[in-house]
Amino acid sequence: MKEPLEEAVQPAIRFPTRKLLEEAATRAITYLDGLGQRPVAPLPEGLARLPQLDQPLPEESSDPTSTLKFLDETCSAATMAMAGPRFFGFVIGGSLPVALAANWLAGAWDQNTAFYKVTPSTAFLEQIALKWILDLFHLPQDCQGAFVTGATMANFTALAAARNTVLKRSGWNVEADGLFGAPPITLVVGEEAHPSLLKSLGLLGVGRNRTIRIPTDRQGRLRADQLPALSAPAIVCTQAGNVNTGAFDPIGEICERAHQVGAWVHVDGAFGLWSMASPSMNELTAGMEKADSWATDFHKWLNVPYDSGLGLVRDVEALQAAMAVTAEYLPTASPFRSPSDFVPELSRRARGVEVWATLHTLGRQGVVEMIERNCRQARRFAEGLRSAGYEILNEVVLNQVLVSFGDADRTNRVIAGIQADGTCWCGGTVWHGRTAMRISVSSWATTDRDVEKSLEAMLRVAKIS
Repeated sequence: MKEPLEEAVQPAIRFPTRKLLEEAATRAITYLDGLGQRPVAPLPEGLARLPQLDQPLPEESSDPTSTLKFLDETCSAATMAMAGPRFFGFVIGGSLPVALAANWLAGAWDQNTAFYKVTPSTAFLEQIALKWILDLFHLPQDCQGAFVTGATMANFTALAAARNTVLKRSGWNVEADGLFGAPPITLVVGEEAHPSLLKSLGLLGVGRNRTIRIPTDRQGRLRADQLPALSAPAIVCTQAGNVNTGAFDPIGEICERAHQVGAWVHVDGAFGLWSMASPSMNELTAGMEKADSWATDFHKWLNVPYDSGLGLVRDVEALQAAMAVTAEYLPTASPFRSPSDFVPELSRRARGVEVWATLHTLGRQGVVEMIERNCRQARRFAEGLRSAGYEILNEVVLNQVLVSFGDADRTNRVIAGIQADGTCWCGGTVWHGRTAMRISVSSWATTDRDVEKSLEAMLRVAKIS
């Protein structure tokens, strides 16, 4: 005789979903509403509360609304106001309201967007967002894309396709035989390539230190006249948007030389790729469409929440061969694009939702306006600082400004003073042997009034430092 089923076990705690989410929304809105008035740097009182987080793992369950309250009251004041209008420390933008709202909705959907057959709405949204991005960047519609975490993984994904393709052309199958015994790949990068690109090369097993480093000019552009004689297999990594100066490598010229010998040209355009949307920046982007792959961040200049990046590859089969996954239990057959065929992950959030929502809201003109406004604001920073007698070290061609306030000690004092003042936040850098403050303008929320307010604070602090 079967034993009677035990009474269903009740969860240790019930989650009041509606109340909890409404509470979270209220607290988030209050936080965002205060960003324009608070100092940009983490508040001292907030930092002082952080040790309260260091508790033993609770033995008993507790009220989730109390958890949310504790989280907000302990951490919110200790955050950097990156989502606000006057954070210029890194090349990142704050989340547009529609992007954040779409992110919340996508989080509620909780879709593991790997296969169209299982998650058709979010997979299809990603496909449409990709089509719009290719249109915005004036790239061929038959390119394929990988919606990934950021520029590091975008570079990794695109360069995986590059690695496999140039070795395949030399008679080597990476997927089947790995890299042991493979023909050596000639890897060419500029002296000022971003560290995330080099990290990607390390992850791919081709080596960070096996690259040929090409000298750059006084603005950080790779000198095409210094390219070595190339022979297959070869990959040339270029840069659209130097992280210090905003400068662009002469990508069109490099493509013409590299393609003559069958080399693959990749563009690390973490933020600079967005200039392809603007007709006024054609001089910077000339020839960039000739490359074989491109990488960018959505959380930089499209201003969507983390994490969100994009790797683009002209050769669809190359990307799919490097990334696709198959197994008997996986529903891989589909008449539409399955994201897992083009990205490193299998389990992944629906990153395309915020991208689609932002592009749908802004449209082409809205994207161009935001990019061109930020570039104009960067020029205003440079103009105001130069007029006050401080040295601007770079040609302000995009959204980056490097300013020296004198020698290294004084420049560092000014940077520290500006960060402590709280009106805005800028970071320091050393570029071509010069210590400088770097101003990166890439947020939708930055108004011309924010620029003038920040400029006034910079000049006030510099005068007394």
